Amino acid sequence: AIAMPLTFASGIVAMAGGAPCPRESTKACPPALDFMTKTIDGADKSLCDYAGNVVLIVNVASKCGYTPQYKGLEELNEKYRERGLRVLGFPSNDFGGQEPGSEAEIKEFCTSKFGVKFDMFSKVTVKGEGQAPLYKFLTAGGGDPSLAGDVKWNFQQYLIDRNGKLVAVFSTKVDPSSPELTAAIEKLL
Repeated sequence: AIAMPLTFASGIVAMAGGAPCPRESTKACPPALDFMTKTIDGADKSLCDYAGNVVLIVNVASKCGYTPQYKGLEELNEKYRERGLRVLGFPSNDFGGQEPGSEAEIKEFCTSKFGVKFDMFSKVTVKGEGQAPLYKFLTAGGGDPSLAGDVKWNFQQYLIDRNGKLVAVFSTKVDPSSPELTAAIEKLL
């Protein structure tokens, strides 16, 4: 495995397992979005680009009993995108090896099977050794200890408000079409 650099939008660059190296900051960004990631197509993407939107971050997997939630996530995307919701999918193989495919295979599966149009990113580690910096931040509660806790399974959802603050965490069992989640999104829009 090749260690890929992990870059924060704030200008910190870190190699997996290595120490951060300060770099010149490009712009102010809320802490919950102050991360540089890779899209599912391999392009660099600053999550700071989503600042000012309501953001739903979800760790996804293609071979999970909850995989049909892709459909509900895309329905949320279609229903609320014009009002400022951004759904972000982060494939992860951390639970039962349920996301074994390559980024190209994941993208093909999501688009052909569920018509996914929301933004998808390259595979990340959401728990344990090698945990992605974004997920370190999210599982630490994003500054709110009451929201802290490990990712329990695929399709756990993190809701970030327009100010870039983590405001809610929804378990895998909360379907994207549930009144609990849609009410929380509508309140923020």
